[in-house]
Amino acid sequence: MLLVAAPTMGDTNFRRTVVYIIDHRDEGTLGVVLNRPSHVPVDDVLPVWGRHVSEPQAVFVGGPVEQKTALCLAALRTGEDAGSMHGVISVHGPVALIDLDSDPDLLAPRVRGLRVFAGYSGWDSGQLSGELDRGDWLVFPALPGDVLATPDYDLWGAVLRRQGMPTALLATHPGDLQRN
Repeated sequence: MLLVAAPTMGDTNFRRTVVYIIDHRDEGTLGVVLNRPSHVPVDDVLPVWGRHVSEPQAVFVGGPVEQKTALCLAALRTGEDAGSMHGVISVHGPVALIDLDSDPDLLAPRVRGLRVFAGYSGWDSGQLSGELDRGDWLVFPALPGDVLATPDYDLWGAVLRRQGMPTALLATHPGDLQRN
């Protein structure tokens, strides 16, 4: 699933973001922001992975929690099974978490793309439901390609537009109401 920041989201950590939910249970929720690239090349921090990640080959800011921690998401190639791959944990469908201690040369041919995230987005038990009740987030199904969307693609607007009317109109909301 995706959490899409409502146009009125006030938290600058999440303004106009799309968060891919990796794990959701009673104890809490874990995800990564898909549309916040940094200016740090993956090659600078994880040299063995640098040439294997999708364009742009930058580390993405996964969220405000534990920003010195790296997570890697991959979209597996058609027919590949995460259960049969060492260092790969299935998340949903072709999307999987990759253990960055694995051999990238063995995994890269089996994935359509990889994305490395610094930090993650996390909510304690009940915290996310409070934010949903307040209207901070919209929840929509994810598509496998969402985890590999490039920064020049307006993922926030695209996810809203693909929901149809009237939700699609939210994609036209100006980022700064003063400029409307």
